Amino acid sequence: MNENISHALVNRLKFKHLALLVALDDARNLHQAADAINVAQPSASRMLSDIEEAFGFQLFERNARGMQPTPLGTATLAYARRSLADLTRFAADLDSKRRGGHGQLTVGAIMGAAPDVLAMAVAELKSERPLLNVRILGETSDQVVQLLHRREVDLALGRLTTPLQHNDFDFEPLAREAMRLVVRAKHPLAAKTPLALNALIAWPWILQPITSPARGLFEEELARAGLTSPSNVVECASIFATLQLLQNSEAVAMLPESVVRDYLRAQLLVELPVEIGKSLSGFGLLRRKQETLSEPAEYFIALLRKYSASSLIAG
Repeated sequence: MNENISHALVNRLKFKHLALLVALDDARNLHQAADAINVAQPSASRMLSDIEEAFGFQLFERNARGMQPTPLGTATLAYARRSLADLTRFAADLDSKRRGGHGQLTVGAIMGAAPDVLAMAVAELKSERPLLNVRILGETSDQVVQLLHRREVDLALGRLTTPLQHNDFDFEPLAREAMRLVVRAKHPLAAKTPLALNALIAWPWILQPITSPARGLFEEELARAGLTSPSNVVECASIFATLQLLQNSEAVAMLPESVVRDYLRAQLLVELPVEIGKSLSGFGLLRRKQETLSEPAEYFIALLRKYSASSLIAG
């Protein structure tokens, strides 16, 4: 970027402009984006013209399908989203301290990490720092990686989901995640043994989104067994919704053992005697490369390591 462009951006680009870009990226419609940031459409149009003039190139192509980002626009939108996320987290942290708190920690986490490593680390953290505001977001690895990329979380527990993500994030293994095939207690399959995977395909399934590592592994195991994917599927990233659907339908689901453990003990769910997910890699700590984290975040990482070591010994 030459000096003239840099000078123009410093003098003319405001956070309201960044908010408009993010709203446009979400809506791909100027009227809806203007509504989202509470400005009139003519004002939003002028703001977009100012932004494109400051950058010196077009950010969106206008066509019958709406507004599509140009290649340079895509890079600019990613910057706008990261900047707004940083500002939002900074403002929340300041507000927490202003009200007598001790800042904010935002963590992305897959559902398999929540019942054990995450829960124990958060419990100890809050016992020592009760005024620290802790937020936990996400449920699947594709979700938490996206949250980390958008800078909406400080760190995450999950897995890398594409081969090139190691260029953006550091990964530190923390724990294994055993998967179980489960149905409700009164399911017709609950009393059947032995069972094979091919006997389950005709039943309804509740599966994680296709972009998640667990779903990818499930499809790979079907391929190895020469089986086609189930045709009756509900895709669900929410662990709460999945558990409710399981208990109120004849569906089968593949879920982490840590998530279904209490449901199995309470005999609300039954584990089917079919091994699956054995090759699913363990989850771990994900953090953006070459980024200094806050002291609470670093302390929380130390607690995660402490409890992950305990779980590995116990396992």
